Amino acid sequence: MAGNATTRFDNVSLLSVASTLPGRVTTSEEIEDRLSPALRRLKLPGGLLERVAGVLERRNWAPGESSDEATVAAGRRALAEVGVDPSDVGLLINTSVSRKHLEPSVAVRLHHGLGLPSSAINFDVANACLGFVSGMSLAANMIQSGQIRYAIVVNGEDADEIQANTIRRLSGADIGRSSFMSEFASLTLGSGAAAAVLGRTDEHPGGHRILGGVTRAATQFHDLCVGSVDGMFTDAKALLKGGLDLVVSAWKEASGPWNWSSMDRYITHQVSSVHTNAIVKAAKLDRSRMPVTFPKYGNVGPASIPITLAEEQATLARGDRVLLMGVGSGLNTAMMELAW
Repeated sequence: MAGNATTRFDNVSLLSVASTLPGRVTTSEEIEDRLSPALRRLKLPGGLLERVAGVLERRNWAPGESSDEATVAAGRRALAEVGVDPSDVGLLINTSVSRKHLEPSVAVRLHHGLGLPSSAINFDVANACLGFVSGMSLAANMIQSGQIRYAIVVNGEDADEIQANTIRRLSGADIGRSSFMSEFASLTLGSGAAAAVLGRTDEHPGGHRILGGVTRAATQFHDLCVGSVDGMFTDAKALLKGGLDLVVSAWKEASGPWNWSSMDRYITHQVSSVHTNAIVKAAKLDRSRMPVTFPKYGNVGPASIPITLAEEQATLARGDRVLLMGVGSGLNTAMMELAW
């Protein structure tokens, strides 16, 4: 059963977006130095992370930093930037993959840290690397319906534990080439946090209108990328093919009601140079309009789209058309258009 789910909004705007980056830089060279005995034993060449993935470095939380505190900091800046008082926020959605415990939700700690009112609905949304876009869509629906005036969508990722566990496991004498490569993607992960404030367009005519978009599922591929704090195990070749097929099928069906072939900016989920080049080729996009942050930040999961958007916003002009797009493990794809 094929088809896209389509959503449209006529009175919802993105009012602000902010990010908080960790203070510690971890280079790919440092990670490969730690793995050098395994690379030699498996006869794998050095420089794989830079040459294959295009990831030169990523960020990790420094001593005294944490993903929760960084997320709260991003949220405070996003609210202050647009002049929204925390008491007016009616919804907080946390979209992080990272979490220190199964319950309670991560959202409750962030709700408290931001000083939101008891009337503010708060919960977590999990949709792999599409979580932030999914959270924006949910928040937009609640604003459109009149249930709330303002929403804040947040995300904080911590890649430290999974990287440490992966490096320790890949250093084992019993690890073969196939096992090593199945965990290669874990080494590209990075940490970071972001927040976005959404509100009504008629109250904020200077905001960036959220026009809507599409989503599409290909859940027959649910076992191609499975992760936890212990590690992320990926069938990279099958995942790339399945993801591209999904993006192309969603793109083609959306081409009727939506014309996304000549956007001013494509803000994609940041994975690697291989994935970026493949999407550019498959959808026939203008590469110069697709900024990348993975070389310096790695794959920051759901935070990568808002982090990239936050870095690009200074270069966007009023009226620019911006498309948020990505693929999340499972597989799902989402595309959301903004009128800047």
